[in-house]
Amino acid sequence: MATVGGVSARLEAIVLAAGSGSRFGGGKLLAGWRGGVLLDGALAAAFAAPVRSVTLVSGADRRVEKAAREHADRAGQGARLRIVHAADHANGMSASLRAGVASLPPDTAGVFVFLGDMPAVPPAILAPLADALARGAPAAAPAFEGRRGHPVLFSRLLFDRLRTLEGDEGARRVLSDLGEALVLVPTDDPGVLLDIDRPEDLGSDCP
Repeated sequence: MATVGGVSARLEAIVLAAGSGSRFGGGKLLAGWRGGVLLDGALAAAFAAPVRSVTLVSGADRRVEKAAREHADRAGQGARLRIVHAADHANGMSASLRAGVASLPPDTAGVFVFLGDMPAVPPAILAPLADALARGAPAAAPAFEGRRGHPVLFSRLLFDRLRTLEGDEGARRVLSDLGEALVLVPTDDPGVLLDIDRPEDLGSDCP
């Protein structure tokens, strides 16, 4: 775990789970996945990150809150789970990201942003992302074969921008504006790209 300047002791994770999953037909994050539900994959990765706590942001389907608590309890991580409801979730992904960032402890040095429908993020990529932040990167993300993946780790320098996002693009514009200042950490695991949009994607092992 990164320790430069005490950054590692002040990292947090957010799991965005507020969407309606309309392209999936609803109930996406509670769909069956490898012996559990889809949300379990994102939560497992988030709890594996070098963070103090994991904040689940709910929205359209409040049932994900119960699923998150059950996962955390099974994993012995109940004390590290926080839940925030984004009342304006219908305004797009930026609404849930704003809610998550606004809820962070004031001393937070950086936040991993996980997507609830990305269940195969490899835990091995998380410490290198934290190391990049500790070395001064404003943000860091994994890259598979040149394609930027998830999760993205944002330093507190970007929190003000994240709190003013609008629409359904999430933080894409923030990352684009960083240009070469965004540190991309190579990985040979395609799980950083695998997201589930439709029921047929549930059988996927690669992007």
